[in-house]
Amino acid sequence: MKLDLILTAREILTMDTARPTARAVGVLGGRIAGFDEQIAGLDAERRVDFGDAVVTPGLIDAHCHTAWWGLGLASIDLARARGLDELYALIEAEVARLDELGDAEAWVHGTGFNQAHHGGAFPDLARLDEITGARPLYLRHTSGHASITNSATLRLVGALEPGFENPVGGVVVRDAEGAPTGLVEEAAQGLVQALLLPYSTERLVEALDAATRRYAAEGITSFSEAGVGGGWIGHSPVEVAAYQAAAERGRLHARAQLMPAIDALRPIAGHAADFHGEGRGRGLDLGIRSGFGDDAVRFGHVKVFLDGSLLGATAAVTEDFCGHDHNRGYLLDEPESYRERALGAYRAGWPLALHAIGDAAIDLALDLIEEAQERYGRLAAPCRIEHFGIARPDQVERAGRLAIAVTPQAGFIGPIGDQMADRVGPERADWLYRGRSVVDAGVVLAGSSDLPVADNNLRRGMQSAVDRLTESGAALGAAEALTPEEALRTHTEWAARATGQIADKGTLERGKLADFAVFSDSPLTAPSIARIDVVATVLGGEFTFDSRS
Repeated sequence: MKLDLILTAREILTMDTARPTARAVGVLGGRIAGFDEQIAGLDAERRVDFGDAVVTPGLIDAHCHTAWWGLGLASIDLARARGLDELYALIEAEVARLDELGDAEAWVHGTGFNQAHHGGAFPDLARLDEITGARPLYLRHTSGHASITNSATLRLVGALEPGFENPVGGVVVRDAEGAPTGLVEEAAQGLVQALLLPYSTERLVEALDAATRRYAAEGITSFSEAGVGGGWIGHSPVEVAAYQAAAERGRLHARAQLMPAIDALRPIAGHAADFHGEGRGRGLDLGIRSGFGDDAVRFGHVKVFLDGSLLGATAAVTEDFCGHDHNRGYLLDEPESYRERALGAYRAGWPLALHAIGDAAIDLALDLIEEAQERYGRLAAPCRIEHFGIARPDQVERAGRLAIAVTPQAGFIGPIGDQMADRVGPERADWLYRGRSVVDAGVVLAGSSDLPVADNNLRRGMQSAVDRLTESGAALGAAEALTPEEALRTHTEWAARATGQIADKGTLERGKLADFAVFSDSPLTAPSIARIDVVATVLGGEFTFDSRS
């Protein structure tokens, strides 16, 4: 037998407890054929020796927003502005560029706004109007849960009309006199998105190509797209077609697991015996459910937004945010509406991925999961709570009892950890984006970036899971620190378990997909995981990134 590829390196970390390390791995037909003595004496079409480098399973980003980030690569990068004058200058330059192109109707787009870069201040609506004139403006907050617009955009969505009403789950923010400030929160962003959607399939393919090329350079071989096809997070009612087209054309450089937004699911009916004997559920046409697809593009959980963001103080909490008297955020819909839709999706075969950052939202998420599991049993993939941002000790214990997965973003700790701690105060800071206590409770801890809220340098995120240091040098919940091995498992084995894909990825074993990340040093022993380099990335035995070429 002749293999397709044999890779050798100083060390191959399999993350498989039955065989933790190896020196050589063979690939046949895109899957692992064996290690060391299992492939001794076999020839291969290609041999690659990485010398002193270290190979691990390909990294998995269990919660990110690929299309959103890819589309935003052509927008103004607001994250680099420090002070509103710099931000205004960036917008002025973009308006001048559009004027030169002669496109009088083109929108001004920006991403990555964070008020912390501007002393807590938001742009002044009158100043934005002066710069942009009649051009619509759409600047997305780094959290994704708010946007900044100008009067031209507010006029287009009807927010300046008498009798305008906020949509369910969102707010067009107004000042004390009732005039819009330009800030648009949560589901109200859908009013603006409706003017831009749908993006064409070809434009989405371009965005996916650009984004996943960059994923490959970070050692990422798989990702879960946290919301497609509906709500303010979707980009097209036929968004899945873009992922399929990208895969078919060789323009999808990592494996995609897609979470349809709950808004994309509709009531469906079958035989009276179907759907656990209730004859109806909530899903996609023809009864398509989680797991449908192939190794390149596959459906995962259903994504349900329960609350907002921590930075925007819209997450639903049980105690006031610091500096925000009488503000405990809000749920984006009524609990009974969530219950009806979530249970309908679950009995139709969709495990739940519930966005819950505040502890009040986490209470609701746990209630929904417990009822779903008690009524209909457990599905192959565990239900998930996305972010699990402010988790009380009793909620950690309950999550373990329910055997769920959570996706707190360790990568938030560095760039926005100080802001998060200020929002909740010292009494609750140790509850933020937990690690150690979650693992000890038996909860599956999946690593994720939530790109573009934070970058997808997963090595930096893994280091943050170990040291938990904020930008100021403070330790955020020091007792929640993980070991380097556990940090690596969050983006390999545990991420695969949380996404229901452990049979094919997450550890390196015979028969599993030949997805590898090659690092300049071992993530288990390097002084800093964040400082090791990605040497190469291999997807199904094919190189998607090679720093040596």
